[in-house]
Amino acid sequence: MGATLSAFLQQSLPPKPTWGVDDIPDLTGKVILVTGGNTGIGKETVKHLLAHNAKVYLAARSAQRANEAIAELKNETGKEAIFLQLDLSDIPAVRKSAQEFLSKESQLHVLINNAGDVDHSGVMMLPKEQVTVQKYDMQFGTNVIGHWLLTELLLPALFAATDASPSHEKARVVTVSSVVNYLTKGLDFDALADGPGRTQYNELDLYKKSKFGNVVVARELARRYGDKIVSTSLNPGNIRTDLLRHQPGWRSIVYCLTYPVSYGALTQLYCATAPSAADANGKFFIPWARLGEPNKAALEPQVGVRLWSWLENETKKH
Repeated sequence: MGATLSAFLQQSLPPKPTWGVDDIPDLTGKVILVTGGNTGIGKETVKHLLAHNAKVYLAARSAQRANEAIAELKNETGKEAIFLQLDLSDIPAVRKSAQEFLSKESQLHVLINNAGDVDHSGVMMLPKEQVTVQKYDMQFGTNVIGHWLLTELLLPALFAATDASPSHEKARVVTVSSVVNYLTKGLDFDALADGPGRTQYNELDLYKKSKFGNVVVARELARRYGDKIVSTSLNPGNIRTDLLRHQPGWRSIVYCLTYPVSYGALTQLYCATAPSAADANGKFFIPWARLGEPNKAALEPQVGVRLWSWLENETKKH
């Protein structure tokens, strides 16, 4: 009960921000990739990165919606993002997207694993019958498997950005989790793919496990590659997007306790750009751009090792 109350207060009643978008440094020369950048928090994130002169790849599944967002952002900022086709729910498609990016860029300074695109409703609370192309749970497959594989495939460009930095600034990987990471006991590997083990959980349970998995992967990434990159994860807060507006019953009440999307982008922008976050490897951040602690179960080293091994083995099959 104590952890649940603490999570609610962290999410719904955070203190006033002390860091804002005006504190973002000049990003000239930086190459940044944002997944799910065509809507919601992702789109807001892309906007401020463009406004501070970054070269931004907006990765999304729908070319039409991505190009609409790119046009809107150009009108707002005068800068144009670059569309990268990305379907996180299909392992071969993720490989193709990574190859496409690496054919254009040798360095990647920041990877923001923000979310699936709007076609997947941010991949939150999906009907249980929805699974990925390779028959994994859609929420875990997109939020965790797809992002993990994309990150792994782009490590050469991240490492190259670190090696080329005159100031020895490390490239960054920012992974967006959720307050619900606190509300699960951990992973059940029998529930991650379509099958009997998955049937005992409802769609909210499965969403919790995917957001828990995001924290675990981010920490394990930091442990394995902390000499080359800075990997952080975060809870963006209760944000007023379509993710909550369309939830059934009592869950829609949460929409009344939300903040504008401009707030939702703050914490990931901080992790991605703030000089003070350059030494935050393995850390977890909470609204708004504050250091916090995730679910204690996500801090167990063996959990990270096991999930990483599972991800390697499963993606090799496809």
